[in-house]
Amino acid sequence: MDWVKIIHLLTVMGWMTSIFAVPRALIYWKREFARLGDFGPLGDLTIRLYRFSAGLAVIALITGVWLGWQVWGFMPWVWLKLGMVLVLAGHYGWTGLLVLRARRGEFRESDFFLRVFNEVSVVLVIAVLWVVVVKPF
Repeated sequence: MDWVKIIHLLTVMGWMTSIFAVPRALIYWKREFARLGDFGPLGDLTIRLYRFSAGLAVIALITGVWLGWQVWGFMPWVWLKLGMVLVLAGHYGWTGLLVLRARRGEFRESDFFLRVFNEVSVVLVIAVLWVVVVKPF
């Protein structure tokens, strides 16, 4: 049981790194693309980070559901947490679409949008942590 919790925490930390870093990296990738007029090393790094963390996200989701079922019996707070995690997964999927478009040289979103987009994930993660620690119901 403890190993499942450890694996869950490690994969969540890795996934969150990407959730926080990739939207920010897109800002710098966009600037690099404008300067070089081509695909540079920052784009490659951003794509690799996103791909690597996709596997971590899957493991985090599987272990999280397993813990919610086996350890906490899907108590109401677990459902709330899972709902917020699904919103984060949607955010992550949207980020993937932005990465795919950037790979084609399409940068439609402004720097401001990407900054706000990045901060939305921070607020959601804080909410998830609050639910896990406080277990409000």
